[in-house]
Amino acid sequence: MKVNSLNLEDKKIIIVEDDLPSVRYYETLLRNSGAGIKVFRNGKEFADYVTTTNEKIDLVFMDFLVPIVNGVECTRIFRKSRKKVPVLMVTGYASEQIKREAFLAGCDEYLLKPIFPEIIYSLLEKYLFEKVTRQYYID
Repeated sequence: MKVNSLNLEDKKIIIVEDDLPSVRYYETLLRNSGAGIKVFRNGKEFADYVTTTNEKIDLVFMDFLVPIVNGVECTRIFRKSRKKVPVLMVTGYASEQIKREAFLAGCDEYLLKPIFPEIIYSLLEKYLFEKVTRQYYID
């Protein structure tokens, strides 16, 4: 599957990530999809944005370890007003505790870096085009 086959023109994707190479990676993968992309380099900017605007958001890629306000707390803040928008927690840290916190905060997926393009495309298709019922997985 290629992102070129996904028409994301009416979709808005938020990337909360402080690592510039990771931001560039997402942007490269989404470049030809037509999606609107907004990037936040720290959690405070994202939290301020979601608490002061009602702009449409279709999916969030959330890094766990972003500065000022971490990804778990950002997700908690986001879930207060946006209950059904998919949040994909991305991290380089394999920790059952962090995974548990992420799901309790309301994340839909917990993904370890690096994430291969096929996985990203599959998740975009799953959450943006298929009817997905929110499920919470806590081990």
